[in-house]
Amino acid sequence: MPKQITLQGILFDEKSSYLRGPALAPPLIRKAYHSESANYFAENGMEILPEIWDDKGDFEIQDYFDIEKITSQNLAAEAPLITLGGDHSITYQLLKAHYKKYGAVDILHIDAHADLYDNFEGDKYSHACPFARIMEDGLANRLVQIGIRTLSKHQQEQADKFGVEIIQMKDFDLKQLPTFENPIYLSLDIDGLDPAFAPGVSHHEPGGLSTREVLNIIQNINVPILGADIVEYNPTRDINNMTAMVSAKMLREIAVKILEA
Repeated sequence: MPKQITLQGILFDEKSSYLRGPALAPPLIRKAYHSESANYFAENGMEILPEIWDDKGDFEIQDYFDIEKITSQNLAAEAPLITLGGDHSITYQLLKAHYKKYGAVDILHIDAHADLYDNFEGDKYSHACPFARIMEDGLANRLVQIGIRTLSKHQQEQADKFGVEIIQMKDFDLKQLPTFENPIYLSLDIDGLDPAFAPGVSHHEPGGLSTREVLNIIQNINVPILGADIVEYNPTRDINNMTAMVSAKMLREIAVKILEA
């Protein structure tokens, strides 16, 4: 069981297609994590105290491809890494760094969007494209997506091409969660939740997961988590820091799953 978890913030939202704002998220998720309105206890009774984190701080990104270099440096230790984003484009660079350390991994991706576009508005590194790049480059052996409710014809074709397993929100059943045989990388897009539970996102897509359903997905992961990211929280759209607190809650529960392994 790891004694520490590395934490990094990636202050980057230049690949956002609709609104900017996720670059502001990492320090606000940390602030919510330490809020006096809550405590450090996870739902299993484990206390996730500040000393558990090897916090590398937040990184201002000048060039998109620097994300991989920074992440590789922070992955040098044996500790698993959780990244606070940032828009979802960062996940491609994060996975390139993880590939250097672990090889191809299995991915569990929670999102309203499949993010499988070959390119979006002329940008193949858009936040709508990271999983197309990940699968093209062979960074994942298996990609399972949960909560999808915006599947276009092109993205369905991409999913078929890459063998992506998609559990659309209309078909979601907590009694039939996917199981894994290998350790996974977890990518949590906060807009996977219904905007009623997490209004602080750029893309309000109704009909999503509840906070409890996402917690149940995380708590029922049956293999070790090698690394994770929490992305697409947009503070400029938040209401009374609700989404910051949701993100902090998810951070704590992901940490528990890593520490339990």
